[in-house]
Amino acid sequence: MNTIFDLNPWTLFDELLGSDMPFRAAVRNARNRAEGRFPPVNVFVDDDAALVEAELPGYTAAKIDLTLDPEAVTITEKPDQPAEKDAPKPAPAWTRRIELPFRVDADKASAKFENGILKISLPKVDARTARRIHIENA
Repeated sequence: MNTIFDLNPWTLFDELLGSDMPFRAAVRNARNRAEGRFPPVNVFVDDDAALVEAELPGYTAAKIDLTLDPEAVTITEKPDQPAEKDAPKPAPAWTRRIELPFRVDADKASAKFENGILKISLPKVDARTARRIHIENA
């Protein structure tokens, strides 16, 4: 059992609620949003690729920005455009970066948004295949 001094406010709230409260999922969602863990994601990895599934109820594909780094994928909410030209661009409400334990073949990556679920297919770079390297004369 943690002491009161070891607990952050969300953990303390969890301790006070107990595990059998009917609104525990709502509290967990609020905590995840507050701690930057929104949207909830599942990552499935096999020998050839990874599949990232993000739950985004109420969103459309036009409201989501997807960025792929060699070893990570970032999902960001696109902020609304300001009405005035000189107004500063608003910051996104949330960003979720998922680190991957392998390099991704960006040319073969794909994403599909359907029924509030974003599915991102991230094939691994095949490092086992040999490459011919051209040697230039100096």
